[in-house]
Amino acid sequence: MNGSLYNELGRREGQIMDVVYRLEEAGAETIRTRLPDPPSNSATRSMLRHLEEKGYLDHRQEGRRYVYFPTRPKEEVRRSLLDHLQETFFGGSLSETVATLLSTKSEDLSPETLRELEQIVEDAHDSSESSEAGSSKTDASGDP
Repeated sequence: MNGSLYNELGRREGQIMDVVYRLEEAGAETIRTRLPDPPSNSATRSMLRHLEEKGYLDHRQEGRRYVYFPTRPKEEVRRSLLDHLQETFFGGSLSETVATLLSTKSEDLSPETLRELEQIVEDAHDSSESSEAGSSKTDASGDP
């Protein structure tokens, strides 16, 4: 499972993973009914088994029913997808990626959201300054 999760999956497998990540865990029938143009029960269960074999899903048994859940943390997959998006569509540029997100969601930017974003940028700036200060205190040999 190297690289972006969705690079390694077929369209329907990706749709299943979307549902499972959204719900965090779910039974086969719940997953099936949330898919666009839902496949048959047997096709859904077959794809779930296949995703387990590939290592993307696991399950636990609750009575006669299997409850499926992702094996990779949502944050890990989120970062992988954003990295892929940034590289593929924005040439690796973080500023272009963020600018596009902000411009397409400008109507959703409440004053509270803007304050949260300002705080995130300020924290990143402070973090960047502190790491630069730490690296400037070393001499050419790398010793302090």
